[in-house]
Amino acid sequence: MRNLFKNAAAVSLAVAMTGAALAGCSSAAGGGTNGAGNAKIAFLMPDLASTRYELFDKPLFEAKMKELCSGCSVIYSNANASAAKQQEQANSALAQGVKAIVIDPVDSAAAATIVNTAKAQNVPVIAYDRPIPKVPASFYVSFDNEKIGSLIGQSLVDHLKASNAQGGILQVNGSPTDAAAGLIKKGIHTAIDNSGFKLLAEFDTPGWEPTKAQEWVSGQITQFPGKIAGVVAANDGTGGAAVAAFKAAGVTPVPAVTGNDAELAAAQRIIAGDQYNTISKPIKIVAEAAAEAAYKFVQGQKPSGTTTLFDTPSELFVPTVVTLKNLDEALVKSGIVKVAELCTPTYAAACAKAGIK
Repeated sequence: MRNLFKNAAAVSLAVAMTGAALAGCSSAAGGGTNGAGNAKIAFLMPDLASTRYELFDKPLFEAKMKELCSGCSVIYSNANASAAKQQEQANSALAQGVKAIVIDPVDSAAAATIVNTAKAQNVPVIAYDRPIPKVPASFYVSFDNEKIGSLIGQSLVDHLKASNAQGGILQVNGSPTDAAAGLIKKGIHTAIDNSGFKLLAEFDTPGWEPTKAQEWVSGQITQFPGKIAGVVAANDGTGGAAVAAFKAAGVTPVPAVTGNDAELAAAQRIIAGDQYNTISKPIKIVAEAAAEAAYKFVQGQKPSGTTTLFDTPSELFVPTVVTLKNLDEALVKSGIVKVAELCTPTYAAACAKAGIK
């Protein structure tokens, strides 16, 4: 009888161990171990002024997370340019038990509090697009923002020299609370400071708001009539604002204006000859890289960066400057912009002239 009980206990133990092993396999098959199979990941974006976050970053990140982990869920929030609101959204995500936070900070300095709060709860924070300099995040994914600044600045300088343009340059920077804008600004200065063109004035655009950039450029047009050869604008929103200011002032032709983000409206301005360049940084690349990094973290792994920025392991991708010469190749044939969306009736003639079909 004793041997019978002993054998039964052994069988029960074996069954339990087998069940545990199978459960472990099932968890791994469903999206990883350590709770990764049904993890929640926060994706916190900064504003609505740029259309990219709702149209591209969010759906691309969600799609990649679904591909990596079918049982995982994404908690998405947009702070609409409010650092306080983003703090509330981060706190809410933590209260909901997220296993990782991916954040494009409204205010890079204020976001340090979010990093510290999350780390206190052992939740990794991935800085997305914009870095968080004051406190190292767990990881940083972006295009090289300083390189973006130098590319758009040098592209403009080269164009002005080739066209024998006379006058100086206006510099329209991004938000003073955005560390990425600071890097873009630094890159722009490396290109224009010793270019031979005088920097007439520069402006840090609060919240990247196009209306504020347009107001400032309008004032500079009055202050420097006929003396503005070009404008280095840090993104397509501020670039479009500069173009609008010149058109409202009746300046023809509009001086060469830069941009960044390859927004559809910017591509149309380039086709029409109103904007000189933009930067193609396919959002799919950074969105998917951020999703992969987040998934590694929730699995208990640490993604390895290719460099370090602000004491944070980082993955920085190289962007492409886009002008009318390579717009078809860089944006249309690459699938970033659809011909039907770009070449609307208003821009059909310009598209035909540029050979875009």
